[in-house]
Amino acid sequence: MKLLSVAIPCYNSQDYMRKCVDSLLVGGEDVEILIVDDGSTDDTAAIADEYMASYPSIVKAIHKENGGHGSAVNTGLEHATGLYFKVVDSDDWVKESAYFKVLEVLRDVTAGDTTLDMLITNFVYEKAGEARHKVMKYRHALPQDRIFTWNEVRHFHKGQYILMHSVIFRTRLLRECGLKLPDNTFYVDNLFVFEPLPYVRNLYYLDVNFYRYFIGREGQSVNEEIMISRIDQQIKVNKIMMDYMADHMDKLCNRRKLKNYMLNYLEIITVISSILLIRSGTEENLGKKQELWNYIKKKDLRIYMRLRYGVLGNSMNLPGRGGRKISVEGYKICRRFFKFN
Repeated sequence: MKLLSVAIPCYNSQDYMRKCVDSLLVGGEDVEILIVDDGSTDDTAAIADEYMASYPSIVKAIHKENGGHGSAVNTGLEHATGLYFKVVDSDDWVKESAYFKVLEVLRDVTAGDTTLDMLITNFVYEKAGEARHKVMKYRHALPQDRIFTWNEVRHFHKGQYILMHSVIFRTRLLRECGLKLPDNTFYVDNLFVFEPLPYVRNLYYLDVNFYRYFIGREGQSVNEEIMISRIDQQIKVNKIMMDYMADHMDKLCNRRKLKNYMLNYLEIITVISSILLIRSGTEENLGKKQELWNYIKKKDLRIYMRLRYGVLGNSMNLPGRGGRKISVEGYKICRRFFKFN
């Protein structure tokens, strides 16, 4: 059995996927690299097959009809044989020295008596055109270099959360929690790092800059204009997260820190939805913003009150043009969260 399975969702990735795959190959036989060709129409499939032919014990090429990023992640998880599972997008890569430390930690914990559910590392925003790159670190919020529980987690800053780039999950945990991301939907990475959390009992934070998250490619999903054009998919993910949180509120009553973290994460996603709807400047989208908040209120009044009357939520709902100007502070937090290009 492999130690780590890495799924690489690929759609028309011929121009940049080699850098991603090559950065992962240095992990050697401990690693299984699952290149998921999501119905590409360029040379992505051929490149995936080339890697599998060259590294048959490490690389597996999986070809499927186009179903979007979430569908490709689901397919990778279905095929994974490793004890742990990570997603690396095809235009991103990992740092070699940090990679070796990650594998070392996974080897050590699997040899121990305590089952590790989630490993967290730093990631770096590799934004095109910027000489200095922002690093998302967690050392102020999480104990380092040991297994810990949610009770030991400290306060996260607003706009700072554990994202898909940060995490490696235990593969069986993802299957046991029933994780299945929706097809043909963008922004499902938020679900990937949200829905498994109630099942995570033990965590480990390794303070290394492992994942390199590239921002600046034309047509990338975190481009602000593209996010506005796909706002209905952002709202869809927002509502799925709201439904999940409402269904788990009572189950989390004795896990206060985890519940607060999840509520804060839901808050920032709802603020992002609201900000994008406001910035679009259309009456139709302002109506969608009101409908979203009404949906939350109808689903669970407790959650609505938490989101609506928090500092960020309140700024999204102040009336008139003046209220919308105040929402610029929320937008700044959104920029820190997504690093819009």
